[in-house]
Amino acid sequence: MRQGSDLSCFKLPPVFNMPKSQLQCYAESVYCTSSDLLSNLNSGKTPLDRLILVVAWSISTIRPLRFGVAPYNPTLGETHHVSKGNLNVLLEQVSHHPPVSALHATDDKENIEMTWCHSPISKFNGTLVETKVHGKRQLKLQNHGETYEMSSPNLVIRILPIPGTDWVGNVSIRCQETGLVAELNYIGQSFFGFRAGRRLIKGKIFDSLSMKILYKIEGHWDSTVTVRNTTNTEARVIYDAKEVLSGLQAPIVQDPESVWPTETALVWGELSQAILSKDWEKAREAKKTVEERQRELFKERESKGGNWVPKHFLVSYSKEGGWECSPIQKSVPKAPIATL
Repeated sequence: MRQGSDLSCFKLPPVFNMPKSQLQCYAESVYCTSSDLLSNLNSGKTPLDRLILVVAWSISTIRPLRFGVAPYNPTLGETHHVSKGNLNVLLEQVSHHPPVSALHATDDKENIEMTWCHSPISKFNGTLVETKVHGKRQLKLQNHGETYEMSSPNLVIRILPIPGTDWVGNVSIRCQETGLVAELNYIGQSFFGFRAGRRLIKGKIFDSLSMKILYKIEGHWDSTVTVRNTTNTEARVIYDAKEVLSGLQAPIVQDPESVWPTETALVWGELSQAILSKDWEKAREAKKTVEERQRELFKERESKGGNWVPKHFLVSYSKEGGWECSPIQKSVPKAPIATL
């Protein structure tokens, strides 16, 4: 690797893989919570109340990561389809080079819908690897006629001076209809011969029409985050990571016959089992089998002169707007895999 190298297509040996796909990691940030922050968004009585709840939910999608291991790069057409209560989540890998993942989730009871289009670009910068997550996240509260558009922070994997991982950068959450905006800043560690504060988050909520700052946001995204009213200095906790992320359970296959062959657990099942068993020879063979299958499918498409078309999303790309992923179905169906 050289400084500035694009690592989007870099292949890791299995010993450096965690036993799951990046596609599943994206999905888990939506359905792996012990507190139902998503359905609670409708409980906000005013647009400002709801934006604060959206901010808390957005913070919950950022999770601590282990240094030294990375998820699998999803295969083209790979899917992950899981239900949690009334929430149904569907992801598809809609492009392999460059990697682009699309997410569609719906809660028909609460009339909530979200779509994500993620295109991570990783580069090696000598002492660290930085992954910029391009693409937008959109969340719709249809009962209130509100659409929130938000971005994602960047992932930094530090090699020197002290190995570790951080989420860093600015996140904007904007409601198109109300003009209310939240700006968050994820602050990474600084090293000047000592360990500085970790996983800080600071920000503000303001009215984009008057530019008046209504709330200040501060805390640690892996513990608690508070908002402080700029009028009366009243502060309250809006996010508690321990409460939201404790006692999480893995999804369970409830209807094996209905699981799609593209499901991430089937695509990577043999490799994941080998990693968990620390059978590295078997893991290398399993990973090689998946990669060779992908090359065979690519050659087959090329020989027929056809392009691969996503099954669940309409995908477009423009230099000005980047990648756009629109779900084909209005609502995500119930999944054969579910979690409590």
